[in-house]
Amino acid sequence: MPPDPGADRLVIRNVEFLGGMAEKHGWRPDSTLPEVAFAGRSNVGKSSLLNVLVRRKSFARVSRTPGRTREINFFRINNSFLMVDLPGYGYARISKERKAEWRPMIESYLRRTSQLRGIVLLLDIRREPSEDDREMLDFLAELEVPTIVALTKADKLSKAGARQRVAEVSRLLTLEPDQVIQFSAHSGEGRLELLEAITDLVQAVPEVDSE
Repeated sequence: MPPDPGADRLVIRNVEFLGGMAEKHGWRPDSTLPEVAFAGRSNVGKSSLLNVLVRRKSFARVSRTPGRTREINFFRINNSFLMVDLPGYGYARISKERKAEWRPMIESYLRRTSQLRGIVLLLDIRREPSEDDREMLDFLAELEVPTIVALTKADKLSKAGARQRVAEVSRLLTLEPDQVIQFSAHSGEGRLELLEAITDLVQAVPEVDSE
């Protein structure tokens, strides 16, 4: 039975697409709102996850060809924070030239966004974390960006198998249990837990360096 919408701690009432950043140091919204970004391999199901999160079928376009998202896309949610959709990484059929363009753009966004409160990093629950996934986690750790890992496509495994994979991935990547959420865009499993985690990130008071 699908989760009760009334149980949502974060009810998505308003979604507004603000635009996309197409290059390093390019245009981005002039906003002081908190930002939560979403990252992952090109075939991990990021668009489907975003659509399910906000209950909008066309919020993020679901492409049959992974790697089509070429921009960093900004969405204002409830006029209170931004969801930021980063281009997918690690898709083998994307040219080296295009990867060379995207990586500096993503790294520049992550380094220069003072309002970034956290990252939701998507991993396929059925696959071993790739070298790209590990590099992204290491980079986020270097930047000290709070990170939630969403293990997508959980419906492809049995409940016991999914629980086992959560434990394995947590151990493999030395993640805390509360950092890892199993998610299924097909069944909606994990939606409420992920919204809770996003709400906590948005409401967290950013640390200020003391002199």
